[in-house]
Amino acid sequence: MLIVLASCYDEAARFWVENWTDGDVTLLTPEDLSKSGWRHYLGSLQDSTAVIRDQVISVEQITGVLTRLPCVFEQELLSIVETDRPYVAAEMTAFLGSWLADLSCPILNKPTPICLMGTNWRPQQWIYAASQVGMSVETHHQYISLKTEPKQAQIPSERVSVTVIGDRYIGKVDPILGNQAKKLAEFAGVELLVVHYNRPEADAHFLSADFWPDLKSSEITTAILEYFSEM
Repeated sequence: MLIVLASCYDEAARFWVENWTDGDVTLLTPEDLSKSGWRHYLGSLQDSTAVIRDQVISVEQITGVLTRLPCVFEQELLSIVETDRPYVAAEMTAFLGSWLADLSCPILNKPTPICLMGTNWRPQQWIYAASQVGMSVETHHQYISLKTEPKQAQIPSERVSVTVIGDRYIGKVDPILGNQAKKLAEFAGVELLVVHYNRPEADAHFLSADFWPDLKSSEITTAILEYFSEM
């Protein structure tokens, strides 16, 4: 059973789970954590249970986890008393961090102490990392002003993306850019990364990186399933 850990508002994750028929893929949201049946024993997976589709299952039945949730946001805990939501969200985030770290199955991406999805770098850190692996980067400008209206960021007119999944990449770009994207993922210590360039040619500039692959792309979702089956 492959688990997609995501927000209940994540339409792309829900689209994949509801439309994928070739494999056992199911959605896990913070709402599920409030259901009775969860058991988490450190170092004892055979005694640990989770609640999936309102059914209590052994954690050992989980074959992989795709994480699309940086943390639990209080805005989606509608079943919790409003004044308690910030505390409950923090506790759920801490629980998921421990739960994911204790699983023996493959995880895209593994949690860190500050983010359930992996390396939680700021844009400036991604730009620095990109330069470290040999990518061409543009000068980054940051404006600080006391004016009420901040200066709007310039959005490139053209943008292409490369999705790194394990040791492969998906994207219609020059192979040089694809291999650079793989190097950036390795530098960041992640197995899943989406890298954005300003164009597909080999001399393109790095723009940004994130952990949000297009789950409405059958090519990407197939590659994700293949990654888990090969691990």
